[in-house]
Amino acid sequence: MYRFSLVLLLCFAGLPSVAQATSPKYAPGTILSVERHQEAPADTSLVRYDVKVQIDDTAYLVLYTPAYGSNTVEYSAGLELLFSIGKDSLTLATPGKRDSNAELPILTTTRLPPQPLIDWSKAPGQYFSMKMKNLSTNLDLTEEQQAKIKPIAEQERAEAGGVIFTPVVSRKERLKSWDKLVKKCDARMKPILTDAQWKKLQEMRKEQKRELSDLIAKKDKEDEK
Repeated sequence: MYRFSLVLLLCFAGLPSVAQATSPKYAPGTILSVERHQEAPADTSLVRYDVKVQIDDTAYLVLYTPAYGSNTVEYSAGLELLFSIGKDSLTLATPGKRDSNAELPILTTTRLPPQPLIDWSKAPGQYFSMKMKNLSTNLDLTEEQQAKIKPIAEQERAEAGGVIFTPVVSRKERLKSWDKLVKKCDARMKPILTDAQWKKLQEMRKEQKRELSDLIAKKDKEDEK
């Protein structure tokens, strides 16, 4: 995989608020790869790039054309930006420039294999950040909801470290402790959520518990070998 310099269109100073229902909705996307686009022989002077972006469970290959005469900075795999998904293109959020958002034509789309709601292998060190991202994305939380839920998630993270990620307690007991902790925190979040968000959260909890149960069963089998 080649790494090229592209014009970085996104500033991290802040994001424009969504003030109207007709405003585009942005979702976080992660750059997977950046490669020079293969142009026709007659277009050797044209410089464009194939950029692969993962948004949720879909990978989009989009065509990026740098602005003429702009200064360039490195734009590489692993960078997380905000995109709006259109029928034929992705729109890259450009804070402070509502009329100059970059539209990237979609070349191909690929549905990715299902991923765990939470990467439990990273949970001990990234429990809080993963939880907030998971809730914000799947429940479509408003900024006000996120602000109210953040201290609840922080408390859950603190308590989880003492009862879930300790090897002193058996894995099954840790699962029981996690279940109790989650139910307690969910009860505090319920007044903040809409009925639809609460229903979705309960579905997510069932899936997370299944993932943890499968992980525990796998680890137990490995220990028996």
